[in-house]
Amino acid sequence: AIGVTADRLLRARQVAIELGSDDEYDDVADHEDVVISDAIPLHVEIDDPVGAEAGERLTVVLSHGYTQNHGIWHFQRKALREAGFRVVLWDHRGHGLSEQADESSYTIAQLGRDLHEVISHCVPEGPIVLIGHSMGGMAMMALAEQFPELVRDRVVGAGFLCTSSGALSNIDFGLGKQVGAAVHRLGPGTVARLSTRQSVVDRALKAGKDVERYLVHRYSFGSDVPMSIVRYTADMIFETPMSVISAFMPTLLSHERTDVLADFDGIETLVMHGEQDRIVPREHADVMVAKMPHAEYLVVENAGHMLPIEHPEIVNTEVVALAERACRAVEEPKKRRRTVPRRCPCPCR
Repeated sequence: AIGVTADRLLRARQVAIELGSDDEYDDVADHEDVVISDAIPLHVEIDDPVGAEAGERLTVVLSHGYTQNHGIWHFQRKALREAGFRVVLWDHRGHGLSEQADESSYTIAQLGRDLHEVISHCVPEGPIVLIGHSMGGMAMMALAEQFPELVRDRVVGAGFLCTSSGALSNIDFGLGKQVGAAVHRLGPGTVARLSTRQSVVDRALKAGKDVERYLVHRYSFGSDVPMSIVRYTADMIFETPMSVISAFMPTLLSHERTDVLADFDGIETLVMHGEQDRIVPREHADVMVAKMPHAEYLVVENAGHMLPIEHPEIVNTEVVALAERACRAVEEPKKRRRTVPRRCPCPCR
């Protein structure tokens, strides 16, 4: 088994290296802000629209996923601002540049309240499009659960990327039924113990960068991607403190907000999922669309969980189209049609 894993690692590294490794993913926001939510400072970045005055077009609020940060939206923030939209990005508590908090506050319900504070502070008026990837989509559901009037009165579009409305305790993380069950049984406790030994974890990761990146490549993507993307993703994941990773696991496994999705069905809605998503299987998107029968539904082939940076050109097109539809819906309300699922074939790199 060790030989097989080593062989896969070498092949994955070779393909990734051949695809390139020189890209830079640093973004410079037009404005940076700090929003205080439940006494915790949250990092926020704001991009002004290109070719449009502030207030002319709606604002798009982007929420990232578990063990990530606002950098997951590197490509989409550029596409949206160039299309004339104001963009707000933020880091969840304990993630990225936001401050860590008491572990008892690391819940999806609290993320919903944090998102509400970000909107209240950075987008106090006007129509909004919410887009969330993975746990960011769950934060949107928690927002609707606790602040339904905000969704009803101001949210005109919603995008859910590689996320779930519940039943995450049943997934096997692509490891098979028996091993997946063991992860559920042992994972939270094991991660909790590791959270008290962050220095040991850091040394192990530094010593095993190749294995780390192999695992990220396998479980985050459904196609071969440039080594720069693998490194960028690995850095986001493994820069998240183990204490934060540990504290969020129970709320992810107990997350159940399927019924809340009905609150989004009267607005422009997009559901996107990678066909090869090993973290949140595509069937979770099917469940969501059943509750939002008017949503645009796109399944991307040769795509895994990190869809926004694995196939940015496809995601860029769809999120800009969502924002454009939301603008038109504000100006010209129209009769909604039921979902017709679309497949987007992506050639293997």
